This record gives sequence, C-alpha cells and structure tokens, in this order.
Amino acid sequence: MREILIVAGEVSGDMHGAALAEQLRVSAPGHELTGVGGARMEAAGVQLFARTTGIVGFVEVLRHLPAQLRLLSKVRERLRQGDVALAILIDYGGFNLRAAAAAHAAGVPVLYYITPQVWASRAGRLKTMARVITKAAVIFPFEERLLRDNGVDATFVGHPLLDRAAGLPSRAEARRRLGLSESDEVLALFPGSRAQEIARHLDDFKAVASELERRRPGLKVVMNVAPTVSIEQASVPFQLAREASFDVLRAADVALCKSGTTTLEAAIAGCPCAVVYRINPLTYSILKRMVHVRHIGLVNIVAGRSIAPEFVQDDFVPLRVADALDPLFERGSPERIAMESGLAEVAEKLGDPGASARVASMAAAMLR
Repeated sequence: MREILIVAGEVSGDMHGAALAEQLRVSAPGHELTGVGGARMEAAGVQLFARTTGIVGFVEVLRHLPAQLRLLSKVRERLRQGDVALAILIDYGGFNLRAAAAAHAAGVPVLYYITPQVWASRAGRLKTMARVITKAAVIFPFEERLLRDNGVDATFVGHPLLDRAAGLPSRAEARRRLGLSESDEVLALFPGSRAQEIARHLDDFKAVASELERRRPGLKVVMNVAPTVSIEQASVPFQLAREASFDVLRAADVALCKSGTTTLEAAIAGCPCAVVYRINPLTYSILKRMVHVRHIGLVNIVAGRSIAPEFVQDDFVPLRVADALDPLFERGSPERIAMESGLAEVAEKLGDPGASARVASMAAAMLR
C-alpha cells in the first residue's frame, strides 16, 4: 500500500494534521497515512515514525540541531524507499522546506499546507518554494497572490481555525463550563503553548492580572493551560483552565494573548485582547534585522493595521499592558467598540470553514 507522508513539526501542526488525516481517510482511501506529528495525529490514524518537536527561535534551534538533523535523515530515508505517493508538509518552514527539497529530489510531489511566512521575513525562500513545492494550500488571502506571482501554485483554502470554531458555545454556556456567573467580569490569560514561552511570560502575565484585580475589585482571572505545558496551581493564584481555548475566550470579557494563533482565535470569538511576546534576546536581535512587517500579532497582520495593542520584548511592561486592557472591560468604551469592529473584520477575512476538506481534495487530485 502506498503512503501519504504528513510532516507536522509543531503542536499546532499536529492539530491541523489530525484534522486533515480525518478528511484524507474519506478523500484518499487506500493510502496508508504515515509521518511526523504528535498525539492528535496518532489518534487520527497516522502511523508516526517520529514525534513533533515544537522548537522555535534561532538560538533554540541551534541547541537542538543534532536532533533536527537526525529527524531530517529519517524523513529522507522514508522518501527514498519509494512507497510515498505524496508528501504533505504542514507549517514549520525551517525544517519542512528541507523536507520538501528531499521529496522533490526523490520524485515525490509536495503539497505544502500553511506555507512559510515569507511575507514577514526571508523572502528569499520564495525561489526555493517555487522549485520544490508542487502545490501550496495557504491560509491567509493575501498569500495566494504573493506566492503565485513568485511561481508557486498556491490556493487559498481558508483558515483551519474556522473548523475548530464551528459550534462555538454561547457566552453563558462557556461560563457555565468554567464555573463562572453571567455577572462576573473575566480576564483570560494565554501565556503560550511551549515550555520556553511559559518560562519567559508567566511572571509578567501574573503581574498584569494582579494589577487589574487591584483596579477592578471582583475580577475573575482564568489562565488557559495548553496541553503541551505544565503549570502547577500552586504557582498561579488564578483559576487554571484546560478546556478548549475557544471556550475560555467566549467566557472572557478581555484576554491577554501571547502572539500567535490565539490572537486569531480571539478575533473569531469576538474577545478584545492585547498581544505580548518575549523571546531570547539574541533571537530577537536577529529577527529585528529580518522581519519586514509592522506588527507581530496575526490579528493585526491580517487586518493590515493595529487593532490589538502589542507589547514586544522590553515593551512588555505589566503596568503598560494593564493600562491598555483596563478600558476594554467597559462595554461602551470607544476602545472596546473599535476593537470589536476590527476583530469582526479579521474573522471575515479568514474565509469559510472547511480548510481541511479542501486540502484533502487537493491531495486526492494530486494522487490521481
């Protein structure tokens, strides 16, 4: 039986890979699903020959380079065996572009789902992408034109978050699940999904929440704990929630989000937020020379303007963040009204639900 090889190098990629695997069993029956991923992909029926890593940042990648090279060697060997009919690569550009080159060299067609963010940095990758990617499934509308103009056969499939958002709970139901009352004023905290993010963010997230508790007596604070990290209740004086992030965002009045996909989840859930991020200082100094976008928050990048305030690196000062979040609790405040309008605009730009099904259809057509 020929294989569809799926490589997802991060936690979010594992989630998208699992959703895609479910669709591939319908669109491409008769093919074995193999690859690199995590627990979600494995539960969806993908036979894993290696586990996802979730490493981010130049300095951090260097520390794990030997493991990355060993993993790439495993992928190359799998491709050389001749049983792979199609390689589907999900996100994780630093690794997956090398995997795409290996597939191209082995004569295996490549479907790249969630392509490297060349619109933000390292535009030189476009030449490599045009050479080694057979088809690309992109999740932001502006990416299709950019990639096509540079020789990549790209199709906008919509953002996969919209599939996860199907059947969002009401505010009342989300609060019931979290043990909150309808009258509670609620702040949600999303410090990150990687251990290195928790290490750099947690203390200042707690400081922001404590300051807002001082200003807003009775404020309820809920910290979302991603399944990939460990946060002990003894270290956090707030409620910990391991429920789906959309539930927490629907229950919250305001959220503080680590930069990343959570900011788009906030847009879909209609929850006003601020965006923060802090990384290794050396990594940050390198990125400053490479990144060519004005914003780091995806919610602002998709909007093309500043909707949610951003606090990056040394600008991530708890008092300043609290000052930005405070007026967002007031339902009629100009700040909240403007942000709610902007978030709705972003959600509209993300397309329609069904991204995984569209990618699976693209894969089936390539197999034929």
